[in-house]
Amino acid sequence: MRMSKLFSRTLREAPNGADSKGYEYLLRAGFIRQLGAGIFSLLPFGFNATKKIEQIIREEMNAIGGQEILMPLVNPADIWKETGRYYSIDKEMSRFNDRVGRDMVLAMTHEEAVTDLARGEIDSYKRLPLLVYQIQTKWRDDPRPRAGLIRVREFTMKDSYSFDVDQAGLDVQYGAHYKAYFRIFSRCGLPVIVVGADSGMMGGKISHEYMYLSSIGEDTIITCPKCGYTANRQVATFKKTYYPEPMKPTEKVLTPDCKTIEELADFLKIEKRQTAKAVFMVGTFINDTNGEEEDKLIVGIIRGDLEVEENKLQNAARANVLRPAHAEEILAKKMVPGYGSAIGCSEDVVVIVDDSVAKSNNLVAGANEEGYHLLNTNFGRDYTGLTADIASAAAGYACPQCDESLSASKGVEVGNIFQLNTRYSESMNCSYQDEGGVRKPVVMGSYGIGVGRLLACLAENYSDEQGLSLPISVAPMQVHLVSLVKDAEIAEQLYKQLSAAGIEILYDDRKESAGVKFADADLIGLPIRITLGNRSLKEGKVEVKLRRNLEESFSFELTTVVEETKALIAKLEAELEDQVIEKEWKQA
Repeated sequence: MRMSKLFSRTLREAPNGADSKGYEYLLRAGFIRQLGAGIFSLLPFGFNATKKIEQIIREEMNAIGGQEILMPLVNPADIWKETGRYYSIDKEMSRFNDRVGRDMVLAMTHEEAVTDLARGEIDSYKRLPLLVYQIQTKWRDDPRPRAGLIRVREFTMKDSYSFDVDQAGLDVQYGAHYKAYFRIFSRCGLPVIVVGADSGMMGGKISHEYMYLSSIGEDTIITCPKCGYTANRQVATFKKTYYPEPMKPTEKVLTPDCKTIEELADFLKIEKRQTAKAVFMVGTFINDTNGEEEDKLIVGIIRGDLEVEENKLQNAARANVLRPAHAEEILAKKMVPGYGSAIGCSEDVVVIVDDSVAKSNNLVAGANEEGYHLLNTNFGRDYTGLTADIASAAAGYACPQCDESLSASKGVEVGNIFQLNTRYSESMNCSYQDEGGVRKPVVMGSYGIGVGRLLACLAENYSDEQGLSLPISVAPMQVHLVSLVKDAEIAEQLYKQLSAAGIEILYDDRKESAGVKFADADLIGLPIRITLGNRSLKEGKVEVKLRRNLEESFSFELTTVVEETKALIAKLEAELEDQVIEKEWKQA
């Protein structure tokens, strides 16, 4: 490819809104351009890079028995109504009517579509196990797109789906994906960790996320440096300390201007662990069969030294959506903001009590009266509710497995795997006939990788002050040929020789200064740079640099440059292959 004919151009400065280093360089190097909020075009460099990522994914999916298919982006809403997700997913799902008035959706994921396919193709246990995958466009109307390809509305995803006769079969395919994903990310050169995760709208009980640790991430990852415990904070647990003691009678006390736990503890001269905090939320509950919505007030009761993890609270309450409650909504249910508790509240309030409260006695809680609290409140005696772990894990808390202090870091999810079990097959009547002639629901798994997000994370990980430096496995091209000689014929001949040898080459044939050419080469960041200069040419040589280390240079003989370049490419590829991680998953 000649730079003089390249469709895209490099930019000296990043456009407004480039809120991460990787995003800035993908824009400036001419990989992507924004069309709208969370909507991007891939230019030649970006397209080439994503196609290489996709090829790595294909190879690893094929290696574990995957068959590639392609399902429509536009789905009839009927199949989403069968599972109830048409009603339970909020505004992130885009709905519309076709010309005859039929309800349609833009697919966020394809569990419904693939289950519809499977129920028409699978009839007997003899057809199982099966594994299909696709690399397809998805649409999710995200309210907060950010960081370029990190968080978008339109995106490309590899999603695969496994079908088995039982849990044992699912475990095998889940384990195969677990291992294959590590291979995919390490072949791309992206360092990841795997964490236990919440299944969210996907359903099922077991899921894992592959996380690229970065300050630009929105997820908080809780890890133990000693035993290796790792989980997304949404589901992370920690070892709690409980304070059981004989129950004492409740006593109402005046606590003026004590609307926070800190103010209350300071006023009463007690520790925050001796208090019970009420967190008020409104949950939207949606009927999966007709889509009717009902809002209910939810109060999470947690010990004052801890914080509520909203995802845990939402799951415990079985709400579809949570939002903070307004003061008037709290008052309407016989509770008082700043002085609230579950004691004496309306019967229709959903009360979720953290086990830290359930197993600690004589806590100070709100009296549901302005300026007053109650001493010695006890769960089970003074109020009831559903007991669950709704506490948010944090750095410094005790590991649930070994008691070591936990650490916290930010991460970006680049892949996920789910054990769906029979969540979709039962609701959509996707079944097989077993050896005894009995019909049973197919056991399913779902597995995703965001292709664009993976490229974005690679850009974050492989960049410096000058620009990008992508690994050779995913770089849009292998070699950047920079010509500084006046004799264009020599450069043209070298370009043709390298191209004829199958080397992917970007040839800077522009009539620009050496400074401009080198700056653009640094910015685009192809792995190998070959410079044809007048001084080296007199010696019958070309200058060679690796983008990952611009401080060092070496030379190839002009007569052997093709062979030496191919050998260098093979060396870089082998180095990356040597770093491939093999990790097995075992059911706990």
